[in-house]
Amino acid sequence: MGKEYSVQEALKLAIKAEKDSMDFYRKAASVATNERAKKVFDLLANEEVGHLKSFLDHYKGTDFGDLKSYIESPADEKNPTYVKLMKAIQEDIIEQTAMELALIEEKDCIGQYTQLAKDMVDPAVRAIFERVVKETKGHYDLIESEYAHLMGMVHETDQDIYVRE
Repeated sequence: MGKEYSVQEALKLAIKAEKDSMDFYRKAASVATNERAKKVFDLLANEEVGHLKSFLDHYKGTDFGDLKSYIESPADEKNPTYVKLMKAIQEDIIEQTAMELALIEEKDCIGQYTQLAKDMVDPAVRAIFERVVKETKGHYDLIESEYAHLMGMVHETDQDIYVRE
């Protein structure tokens, strides 16, 4: 039997993770020179804001304050993914590295949230994490597609051309 998280504990974990992701995507968008990559990062940052809002609407604690002030609060500059992004900015390999980091982070979130959902006894908590897993899988697919385009790989819309006999 897995660890039982209360709804509030689960929401707190999700809020922190979504804020870190939002900060990462905002920073990546602000420094990206590739317009398509910039749009993808902006889109993802805005989706994270939506996740934050839905989680904060159910969170009863006062750790984070209101949505607006929490969103505007400084990024956690000690977050390992954020640190790696800052290093990539210094080395001027922004888009490629940011996409690679985003893929890793989204995959990690999928694994973590999937496990948390399995461990939940409370169906309300389980539903929160199951929804986030679904949305995060969509993020992963979007990033993977844009990464392939950025790297000049065959795009999924072109794949049927190459598999014909």
